[in-house]
Amino acid sequence: MSNLRASWRWGVPLIALGTLFAFQLPFREFNGVEYRLGEIPRPPDWMEKTEWTFARLMYPPSPYARYGGFRFGGGQWTQGFSIWTQDYPRADRHFAQAMQRLTRIHVRSVEQPVNLDDGEEFDWPWLYAVQAGSWRLTDSQAHALREFLLRGGFFMADDFWGDEGWEVFMESMKRVFPDRPVVELDNGNQIFHTVYNLDDRYQVASEGSVMRGRSDKCEGCRDHWRAIYDDKGRIMVAITFNSDVGDSWEWADAPYYPEKYAALGIRIGVNYVVYAMTH
Repeated sequence: MSNLRASWRWGVPLIALGTLFAFQLPFREFNGVEYRLGEIPRPPDWMEKTEWTFARLMYPPSPYARYGGFRFGGGQWTQGFSIWTQDYPRADRHFAQAMQRLTRIHVRSVEQPVNLDDGEEFDWPWLYAVQAGSWRLTDSQAHALREFLLRGGFFMADDFWGDEGWEVFMESMKRVFPDRPVVELDNGNQIFHTVYNLDDRYQVASEGSVMRGRSDKCEGCRDHWRAIYDDKGRIMVAITFNSDVGDSWEWADAPYYPEKYAALGIRIGVNYVVYAMTH
């Protein structure tokens, strides 16, 4: 979609910038914790220029998290094989397909990994992080994320669980916004009614939890739908705590993964994207 640097400097609405700035950085791929390079083939139209792209946040893992330091074969988080690649790229590409089918937004069929250290977040104003209870942003990354959000960006934090995961998530988020509270979203919030009316939400189970006959990853963990607002009342950070929306995208085509989780997870994602592009 748009370049936030340009919208901030000249006051141009995000939605109006369209395709103008959407592809200033090349597409790139990494090995993931579940899928190796090339295991999920690129769609034939992967080079098409579009108005919206699924941007996935790359981040350093926290040594204090449940999955802290989760890397396959060693190496640096900037090179993949790190917890930020959970579900990647299958979830990203499945969700892109859903966006193409369910909205009129011109959606790129492949994702974009985004490194805050490179300043590239301003080119991809909808940003998603999986396993957000396993991150540990540096001070410079926290500053970059704050600037991104205050200039009109939108961040979705997903798939982290329990008190431990929340504490690790908030250690970094408090450095992003030390003075902004996290609030529970009620059913009447606009973000639940941009495309679909989602008053009847429930915990979105991971694929692993489904295989164990349950919806949660930790005993007694109930779903929460939380957010951080800017000064104008716009949601900047949408938090799906104690739910695994990413797995609902990743396994949406698996016959054994329940349709009710895939349906809700996709609708949540569609609503969040449309909200981000219109608020």
